[in-house]
Amino acid sequence: MNALSVSLGENSYEILIDSGSLSALGTRCAEAGLCGSVALVTNPTVAALYVQVVQDSLEAAGNAVSLIEIPDGEEYKNSTTLNNVYDALIEGGIDRTSFIVALGGGVVGDLAGFAAATYLRGIPFVQVPTTLLAQVDSSVGGKTAIDHPRGKNLIGAFYQPKLVLIDVETLKTLPEREFRAGLAEVVKYGVVFDESFFEFLEQSAGSILELEPSALQHVILRCCQLKAGVVEQDEKESGLRAILNYGHTLGHAIETGSGYGDLVHGEAVAIGMVLAARISLAHGHCTAEDAARIEKLLTTFGLSLTPPTIERSRLLAALVTDKKSRGGSISFICNRGIGGFVVEKHSAEQLLTLSGLEV
Repeated sequence: MNALSVSLGENSYEILIDSGSLSALGTRCAEAGLCGSVALVTNPTVAALYVQVVQDSLEAAGNAVSLIEIPDGEEYKNSTTLNNVYDALIEGGIDRTSFIVALGGGVVGDLAGFAAATYLRGIPFVQVPTTLLAQVDSSVGGKTAIDHPRGKNLIGAFYQPKLVLIDVETLKTLPEREFRAGLAEVVKYGVVFDESFFEFLEQSAGSILELEPSALQHVILRCCQLKAGVVEQDEKESGLRAILNYGHTLGHAIETGSGYGDLVHGEAVAIGMVLAARISLAHGHCTAEDAARIEKLLTTFGLSLTPPTIERSRLLAALVTDKKSRGGSISFICNRGIGGFVVEKHSAEQLLTLSGLEV
C-alpha cells in the first residue's frame, strides 16, 4: 500500500492507495477514529459494482450503514439532489457522532462532501473515489460543491475528508470514456508542475491505457503527491492552489455553456488545456513545440480536442461568474514551457479572443 499524508494541522489526513482495498474500508475508518452510524452515498452504477463489499466492510467494523443513492451524472450535482441527501440523512438518524462515506466519482464526492460540510454544521466524511479523475484530483484537497445553472461549483465549501482510500481495481470497471477523461487531469499535473512526470506519461501511455497496475499506482501517487504539496501550502485557494485550475477556466465555461452532460468534466478540461496552451504561446510563455506536445499527449489518450459550438453570450456569462474573476479580471493560468506556470490577468472577452474560441 502507498500511504501519503496531507499535513494540514488538525485537518490532516491520509491518502491510502492500493489494489483490492475496498474490503478493508471499515478497518481503515476505525483507525481514523470513525465508528458508529454511517451514511454511504453513491450512485446506482457504482452501487451495483461495489456497494456490497463496502457495506459489508463497514458493518464488520461495527458501523450501522444507511445507503443513499443519488442519480448518476454532472447534471444532478445540484441543490435538488443535495436536499434529497439532507432528507435521507435526517430520516437515517445521522447525527454528529456519525460520518459519511462518498463512494463514487467526482459528482458523488463533491456533493456528499458538501453535504458533510453543511449538515449539522459539519460531520466527518471519507472519500472512496472510484474514477481516475476523482482519484487524482477531486477527492484530494477538500473542495466540495454543487453546480448552479450560472456556473460550475459556485456553491461549496473547503472541507477536508478524514481519509481518502483509493482502490485502483475500481478502474477496471470504469467506462473507457470516463477513464480517458480522467487522464486529462493527470496530464495537467505534468504540464504545470513536473516535466519529468509529463515525459513519463508520454513514454508510458500504452501501459496506462492498458491499465497496467504498477503504471496506474505510479500515476495516482504522483498526482496525489503534487496536489497534496499544493494544498498544504494553500488550503483555501488564496494563491498557489489556483494553479491547479490550469485548463479549467475555459473548460468550465465550455462545460457550463454546453449545459452539463454533453461533455464529461475531463473532456472539457482537455479542451481547456489546449486553449490555455494557445494563450500561453501567444504570450510567449511556451513554444509551439510545447503546445504541440500537450495536444499530442491528450490525443494519444483518446481525448477529443474540438470544442462544441456555444453561443458567445453563454461563454461570457460562465466566464464572468468564474471563481477566479475579480472586478472583471480573471486570473488565467498559463503554462511556462512544460513543467511550469505563470498567471496572466484577462477579461472574459480577451480570453475568448486569445483562445480562438470565439467564432
